Amino acid sequence: MSASDDRLIVALDLPNALAGLEMARDLGDAVSFYKIGLGMLTGGGLALANELKQEHGKRIFLDMKFFDIGATVEAAVRGIAAYDLDFLTVQGDPHVVRAAREGAGGTGLQILAVTVLTSLDRADLDAALIRPGDLVEITLERAARAFEAGADGVIASPQEARAIRALPQAQGKLIVTPGVRPAGAATGDQKRIATPAAALSEGADHIVVGRPIWQAADPRAAARAVLDEIAQV
Repeated sequence: MSASDDRLIVALDLPNALAGLEMARDLGDAVSFYKIGLGMLTGGGLALANELKQEHGKRIFLDMKFFDIGATVEAAVRGIAAYDLDFLTVQGDPHVVRAAREGAGGTGLQILAVTVLTSLDRADLDAALIRPGDLVEITLERAARAFEAGADGVIASPQEARAIRALPQAQGKLIVTPGVRPAGAATGDQKRIATPAAALSEGADHIVVGRPIWQAADPRAAARAVLDEIAQV
């Protein structure tokens, strides 16, 4: 097992930057890659991202899921790129991906496109007036279009990872899978889930695990248990 295996991304879905920094300190060198999402944005999320990156040498996935007109997305991503972070999410619509790619410019910021949220199923798509069709097929089409628009990778559930990996457009691209739950963990609000080993075996490059780690009685031990599992893949 490698203590710095960055295939594991721990989601710091905590109320504010102070709580996030405390958790990162508790996890120590067991975790090298963190996700900071929209829920912490007003609680100092960008400051935490910058501190973990610049002062602690961690890799950072900023999960903002930007969606707006092209000029606004481009400007927002250009601002984020100045923080020297690693991953940034945007919605997978081609015009959004193209604008984000422009905003990232020649920096090292990699743009990940959201296909279909892992908390959604076909009934949710119906309620949102998304066109009829199989959810996996829609996810694959969105992934292909995002890659063609310049995305460095996609966010998709473990259940679609293998099919996305088989797309011609996916060559050399990243697949990052949230909705990952160790065996026996509560599913929470996720609907399309898999274990860490299963997600990586299906073609994911990185898995995102949040509550099963930071809600554990011993978060560091929980993280090491996930690392032990993925080391076998």
